[in-house]
Amino acid sequence: MYLTGVSEVPHRAGIAQRAPQGRASWYVSGVSFERAQQDDAEPVEGTVVPVERMIVQGDTGESMTDSSTDGAEAPAKPRSAPRRTPAKTAAAAAGTSTRAPRKRSTTAKTRATSAAKSEPVPDPRPTVLAVAGLRKRFGETVAVDDVSLDVREGSFYGIVGPNGAGKTTTLSMITGLLRPDAGSVVVHGVDAWAEPVRAKHVIGVLPDRLRLFDRLTGAQFLQYAGTLRGLSAKTVRARSGDLAAAFGIEDALDRLVTDYSAGMTKKIALAAAMIHSPRLLVLDEPFESVDPVSAANVVDILQRYTAAGGTVVLSSHGMDMIQRVCDSVAIIVRGQVLASGTIDEVRGEQTLEERFVDLAGGRKAAEGMEWLHSFSD
Repeated sequence: MYLTGVSEVPHRAGIAQRAPQGRASWYVSGVSFERAQQDDAEPVEGTVVPVERMIVQGDTGESMTDSSTDGAEAPAKPRSAPRRTPAKTAAAAAGTSTRAPRKRSTTAKTRATSAAKSEPVPDPRPTVLAVAGLRKRFGETVAVDDVSLDVREGSFYGIVGPNGAGKTTTLSMITGLLRPDAGSVVVHGVDAWAEPVRAKHVIGVLPDRLRLFDRLTGAQFLQYAGTLRGLSAKTVRARSGDLAAAFGIEDALDRLVTDYSAGMTKKIALAAAMIHSPRLLVLDEPFESVDPVSAANVVDILQRYTAAGGTVVLSSHGMDMIQRVCDSVAIIVRGQVLASGTIDEVRGEQTLEERFVDLAGGRKAAEGMEWLHSFSD
């Protein structure tokens, strides 16, 4: 089959149509390919022009004819040798349109994806600690005013606030050490005040004001704590050894607790809180008076505990520590929760300390103390 002329004409893509008498024309890709025929020949419909015989000049869109004819008179004008079109151009000519394929817009898809990312994803983890409307008053002083918290399983939850904000009072009511005036505390599905014994089985407590049986040795104190939780003597001995090694107090187990330093006292109290493997650890200032090396060891132990499904709720004044180890935080000021959520949600574009200072009233300029600059000597 030979191509004697190519011209761009309107067409219905992909349909062979009858051409003027003596010509057979097929429309492919918006280009009419015509073949010379005898006058008495009938046009052939439905014939496909072989793609490999199409010779189209790539960039200009001009048509070129094959040098051989089917008995027809060849043009007298000499023509240069046809240049074979690259495969990519020929394939484009065999398509359904001469225009470049229109790229599908991905703007809507990108916007939908961005919107999906911006929406907060619900936390699928079950709630271990649910505090609702907690209130406590001491005389005319309102210590806790309608505090509500939702702590998920596996969370490392920090509670921060200035001195006198109500942090210790809140934690004491959560653990059953102080009865609230109003509100509810549910620990792992158990009402902490309707069923206090069941609730305390799943809680480990490190109170702020330590009141330990300091006339016992460290080993005796852990034995007492484990037996109180219903553990066998064999289990208590095994776990006491593990906890002492983890906290680095093996050499102090045979000494009286009253002879411990402040940091060692904190460690033995934390070991006693963990010995029965509770689901929830409530720690009030666990890193106070603890040296940096011991604090790092305690953090490592607590992180492995939460990774295994345990939950930690702690209070601290160390904003850097809270920001580094916790995944969620609540800021309590004057007995009220002013902000709560993940660390990123609470701090926003600021550091956690800057956000805390803003919510707590901001920095106050020290004025009227010029006398401090005139030294007594």
